[in-house]
Amino acid sequence: MVLDKKDRVPPGQTLTDRWPVLHAGTVPRVNLDAWTFRIFGLVDEEKILTYREFMSLPQTRVQSDIHCVTTWSRLDNTWDGVLFKDVMNLVKVKSEAKFVMVHAEEGWTTNLPLEDLLYDNVLFAHKHDGVDLTPNHGWPLRLVVPHLYFWKSAKWVRGIEFMAEDRPGFWEERGYHLYADPWLEQRYRDDPEWNETGRNTEEYYRTIKARVRKEMAEKQRPSS
Repeated sequence: MVLDKKDRVPPGQTLTDRWPVLHAGTVPRVNLDAWTFRIFGLVDEEKILTYREFMSLPQTRVQSDIHCVTTWSRLDNTWDGVLFKDVMNLVKVKSEAKFVMVHAEEGWTTNLPLEDLLYDNVLFAHKHDGVDLTPNHGWPLRLVVPHLYFWKSAKWVRGIEFMAEDRPGFWEERGYHLYADPWLEQRYRDDPEWNETGRNTEEYYRTIKARVRKEMAEKQRPSS
């Protein structure tokens, strides 16, 4: 059965033909000669891939809709990349692994249940609608998990860590929902900025970006 477009849009979302850009901080500068992809955690043996080795893995094209927590949805996106399952098959994952922490440039992380990453349309993408991703959208590699809010589709991915217990990633520590099902509107948990800005998305992002930058600066400040 083919669904009408309106039936493919979760509650609280608005359709767009554009692809808005939202992130905190700067866009990482990537040197492909030094780029690596690390597979670690609850595996029998850690594996590290160079960019060339990663790109030599089986390539898959999938089509999916995407839904951003900031209330926009974009339908019929085409992605080219490597399925999560094909990356996972490069190692022997221990039976107690139930969750994955996705690691990206500059310390960004997001957490997901392993079973959600094994869907047939979940992949590490390097192209969108037939062209290379731009740096703003996660080049050279971003995760795509279409059935969850799009912040779970981490940009600038550099590795995956298999875990027995769930733990929050970067945005999840700051009040975003741990699972993020758009059909259940699982957007936030206890996020003070979201409440204090009158649930205004634009103001909210300005506020949380300011806090994130402040926290990053404090972490980088040398201790006395």
